[in-house]
Amino acid sequence: MKILVTGGAGFIPSCLTDKLIEDPNCSVVAVDNFLTGKRQKISKSEFDNFLFVEADCNDYDQMSALFNEHKFDYVFHYAAVVGVKRTTDNPIAVLNDIEGLKHIFNLSTEHKIKRLFFSSSSEVYGEPVELPQHEKTTPLNSKLPYAIVKNLGEAFCRSYQQMYGLDYTIFRFFNTYGPKQSPDFVMSKFIKQALKNEDITIYGKGDQTRTFCYVDDNIEATMKAFKNELFVNDIINIGNDKETTILELAEVIQRLTKSQSKIVFLPPLKEGDMTRRQPNAANMRKLLAHDFCPLEIGVRKVIESKIYQELNQI
Repeated sequence: MKILVTGGAGFIPSCLTDKLIEDPNCSVVAVDNFLTGKRQKISKSEFDNFLFVEADCNDYDQMSALFNEHKFDYVFHYAAVVGVKRTTDNPIAVLNDIEGLKHIFNLSTEHKIKRLFFSSSSEVYGEPVELPQHEKTTPLNSKLPYAIVKNLGEAFCRSYQQMYGLDYTIFRFFNTYGPKQSPDFVMSKFIKQALKNEDITIYGKGDQTRTFCYVDDNIEATMKAFKNELFVNDIINIGNDKETTILELAEVIQRLTKSQSKIVFLPPLKEGDMTRRQPNAANMRKLLAHDFCPLEIGVRKVIESKIYQELNQI
């Protein structure tokens, strides 16, 4: 199987690539333009079944050359400008990803890709109108550029399947964390601040909730959907369903690191910091052979990880 993974120097796609190349029957090409990705995250394969290419999904000529050369069977389109503050500060950069959507979907259709896997986001739900947030019944009401582009990507999936028969699976990711996560995301940022005994900074009162999913659970679920031909032409929430407030998260990290850090409250973000977020995880539970990784165990894994310490210069 020849597989393209976009965003391959990013957090989740690099972890996905790590798992894919464990199978010698998979030949994987990962691409990234290093807008936010890091070379340290790129998979290191012991086998001759992995290639990394520096390329930009928003550049049609680069992507067309890759498709022509490698004749992919499957595509995981994970490349995107991500992060609440980064995307609200740089809305045009987010909108530029629409070009990448066009290129990836057109080339996937032209080259008769068997299935395209698209990384959407819990951000598409916006402020919750029902909890837990269900793939089929919860309205998508966010007006943020990042959420709109992800929603547009989902529309590309449905439209290209209807018009050209391009099969897809949409993963809506909810707050996945792990050792390779960028330091400007809440989990990684809090751990770094705690380990350095710096102030742990919270936007607002810290009563906003998130459901933190350790990356191994994310990868296991997505690999099961891929390998077992599950959720074809469908959407699945990928995330833990146990709510944790941001203040509770800071306190857990403070305790586990035995940090001298103080918790400091900053003014709330002007937009994008949703009050609550909780997926209906029934479909994901069908894919996992176990319960979700508990928060404290996942946090300990990040703290003890060499790659986390390297990326964060700890």
